[in-house]
Amino acid sequence: MDERTILLVLPILVLQIALMIFALVDLIKNPNPNGPKWMWAAIIVLLNIIGPILYFVIGRRNY
Repeated sequence: MDERTILLVLPILVLQIALMIFALVDLIKNPNPNGPKWMWAAIIVLLNIIGPILYFVIGRRNY
């Protein structure tokens, strides 16, 4: 990989990891998400950037 490619991919990678960690922490703290926690954990981890966004839009209940 050349330097230009790394500079283009690095922000996306950081965003993906930050979203995944934030969504997983929120899922652990959330006592009652929309659906089973194991399902949301799999979606968050396996669907990269889309998974955490789906969790925050659909899976998270407002208290």
